[in-house]
Amino acid sequence: MADLSTAFGGLRLPNPVIAASCEYTMTEPGILACIDAGAGAVVAKSINESPAAAKQLDIADYLLLDQDLHAVPWTSAHGTETLFNRSGLAQTTLEEWVAMLERCQRHASATGSAVIGSVTVASAEGAARLAAAMAEVVPAIEVNVGAPHGREAAAVRQITEAEGVAHYTRTVRAAIDCPLIVKLPGQAGDIVGMARAAAGNGADAVCLTGRFNGFVPNLDTWDPELGSWGAIGGPWALPISLYWISKCFGTVPALIGTNGARDGLDVARFLLSGAQAVEMASLLLSNGAAALARTISQLDAYLDQHGVTRLDEVIGAAVRRAKEYHEIDPIVPPVRPWLDN
Repeated sequence: MADLSTAFGGLRLPNPVIAASCEYTMTEPGILACIDAGAGAVVAKSINESPAAAKQLDIADYLLLDQDLHAVPWTSAHGTETLFNRSGLAQTTLEEWVAMLERCQRHASATGSAVIGSVTVASAEGAARLAAAMAEVVPAIEVNVGAPHGREAAAVRQITEAEGVAHYTRTVRAAIDCPLIVKLPGQAGDIVGMARAAAGNGADAVCLTGRFNGFVPNLDTWDPELGSWGAIGGPWALPISLYWISKCFGTVPALIGTNGARDGLDVARFLLSGAQAVEMASLLLSNGAAALARTISQLDAYLDQHGVTRLDEVIGAAVRRAKEYHEIDPIVPPVRPWLDN
C-alpha cells in the first residue's frame, strides 16, 4: 500500500484528495461528512466582507449538463457531467462561522485531516481580516482571487493580472502565519506569471484552475440556462487544468489541482502533471461525500498497481518526460489520419 500523505507549507495531509470550497462544504454536517469519508482536507465554503456576496446566494442556481449540454436530473448523476452554476458565499456572521470551523477542525484533527478556511476576495484588506480570524482556529487559509462570478457580480472580484495577485497575496500573508493557498482563475492572460506572483509574495501553494465563465442557450426555449451567465467546469476541463499545472510545475513551492477530476485516476493525472493535492467540487456536489472515499480507494489501487510507495515518485513524473516541440524528432512517414479514412 502506498503512502498517500502529502505536504505543503508545513501542512501535512493523509492523502491528496481535498473537498473543495462549494455549497457542500457550507454546513457543519457537510464538512464532517467529507472528513468522515477520508478527505485529506476540506476547504470550507468561502466568505468575504461584502454583505452583497452573501445575498448573492439567494439567487444561486445549479445545473448538471450532459455532453450535449442538455440538463440531466441530479438523481441520475454519474460524476461525469458538466456543472453549470451561479453561486454566492456563506450566509453567516464571522463569529458563528469561526466557531463552526473550530468544531470541524477538532473533528478533523482526530483523523489527521484538516479544515481550510476560504476567502473569495472583495478587498485585499477585507480578505486579510477574515483570513486572520479564521487562522485562529484552522491550520491553513485559501484565498480565491479567481472566482468566475467576479466577472458578473460586484460583490466579489476576479484578479487576472500578476500585480493584483501579488497585492492580495502580500496583504493576506502579512496577516497570518499559517500556510496560505492562493487559487487562480482559469481565464487570464498570464497564468504562469500570476502563479509566480503568488509564490513570490508569500503563497505556500497555488491552486489552479478555477472554473470558467460560460453561457449556455437552451435550444428549445432560446432562453439562457440559469437565465444568465454562470460558472462552468467538468471532465472536459481536465486537460486544460493539467496544462497549467504542468506549466507551473517547478516554478512555485507547491501546486494544488482543481477543475476536471472525477475519480482517482484523474487525481493521478493531476499528480503526474505536478500537483501535490487535488480539490474536487463538482463530483462532491453531484455524488456526495462517499465519492471522495471511492476516489481515494481508486487512487490507492492505481499506485499499488504501478508499484508506487510514495506520492513523491509520481508528482511531476509526466512533466519531466515531456519534450518541447523543438526537441521532437521528425515523424516518418508523417501522421495524416484524415487521409487514411
